Amino acid sequence: MTDARAHSRADSPADSWDAAERMSRGELEALQRERLRATLQHVYDNVPFYRQAFDAAGLRPEDCRTPADLARFPFTTKADLRAQYPFGMFAVERSRIRRLHASSGTTGTPTVVGYTERDLDVWADVVARSLRAAGVRPGDTVHVAYGYGLFTGGLGAHYGAERLGCTVVPASGGMTARQVRLIHDLRPEVIMVTPSYMLTLLDEFERQGIDPRSTSLRVGVFGAEPWTEEMRREIEERFAIDAVDIYGLSEVIGPGVAQECVETKDGPHLWEDHFYPEIVDPVTGEPLPDGAHGELVLTSLTKEAMPLVRYRTRDLTRLLPGTARPAFRRMERITGRCDDMIVLRGVNLFPSQIEEIVLDVAGVAPHFQLRLTREGRLDRLTVRAEARPDATQERRAAAAVELERRIRDGIGVTAGVEIVDPETLERSLGKLKRIVDERPK
Repeated sequence: MTDARAHSRADSPADSWDAAERMSRGELEALQRERLRATLQHVYDNVPFYRQAFDAAGLRPEDCRTPADLARFPFTTKADLRAQYPFGMFAVERSRIRRLHASSGTTGTPTVVGYTERDLDVWADVVARSLRAAGVRPGDTVHVAYGYGLFTGGLGAHYGAERLGCTVVPASGGMTARQVRLIHDLRPEVIMVTPSYMLTLLDEFERQGIDPRSTSLRVGVFGAEPWTEEMRREIEERFAIDAVDIYGLSEVIGPGVAQECVETKDGPHLWEDHFYPEIVDPVTGEPLPDGAHGELVLTSLTKEAMPLVRYRTRDLTRLLPGTARPAFRRMERITGRCDDMIVLRGVNLFPSQIEEIVLDVAGVAPHFQLRLTREGRLDRLTVRAEARPDATQERRAAAAVELERRIRDGIGVTAGVEIVDPETLERSLGKLKRIVDERPK
């Protein structure tokens, strides 16, 4: 990213940090011990699910004297949240709940999350901190193209941007042509959106004859789905912006659990004063040391309405030392999800591996879907990728051949390839549905 206007306010001087960002690692760990003990006592006293789980393990809250002791406590999974639907995980009276969010429930019973007034304040604070780390400043205009409603993305981004002192354009998702018009006319400096939808906007800018590099946008804060360095490079080069990653999940709070800093772009820093991270082996559940790849597990440290203890996110990453915010550890960019791993004829693969190949093939947009079927006893993978709007039929045919070859040579599996028309693959809240599994159960 070389555009001068994008860097004109991207520096994040330490004098803009909040008090927690100035803590030493030792001060942070002392705060974590205090908050961890309080959280464990809170859920033991107020959530029957946790009381029963702790008792079954022969543990009491006071048995957690240091964060390392947390590994003795049981995990919480999405299945547990669904089993307690809708309010069984709440740790406060319903009269104290000020907002409810929920998952879509497309793959089962929805998960419902509640927030007290204080929870909403904390959420706004961590998103504001995240945006400041991304290079956003008070007075900026922020175009929020995450979906609003029960999904946490839109409202989480909205209130965090307002907390920082920004002007918010609550565009929500969809209506791509209108999104481009709003960006062109209202001249926001910042956009918050899924990376795949940002590339849809890119195509629409070009369709309307507007140079994407000519817009007012300076910073893009992208989340809600995994994305690769190749996608970052394409977005930065074609939009002339800084593209940074925000991480969160609705079960824990929403966006704002971790944020990549614009100075370094080396993975999101986890806001460990509010969320305690662990990495575990995704198969055995055994804790892994910093630097080892595994599944991210999070424990709430400041949530009142619905604290979670050792929540298995299913996201695969590793923990690394802090850089731009030295007190806070970083998480490597999410490489995939445990439940997104495809085992195809003995080979393990993730959608992100396909994405790296798709982004490097001319004539193909970075929008693809993996379709799994079964023919006889053999599983079959078909990669369906959208063509770029200007791709000719000859270019589409050549791209299909090239994609098939690169997947075979680079990943070691044989896959069929279909190049489909632009904007034809299924999307939800701006996110592409990456995997369609049509195999018999």
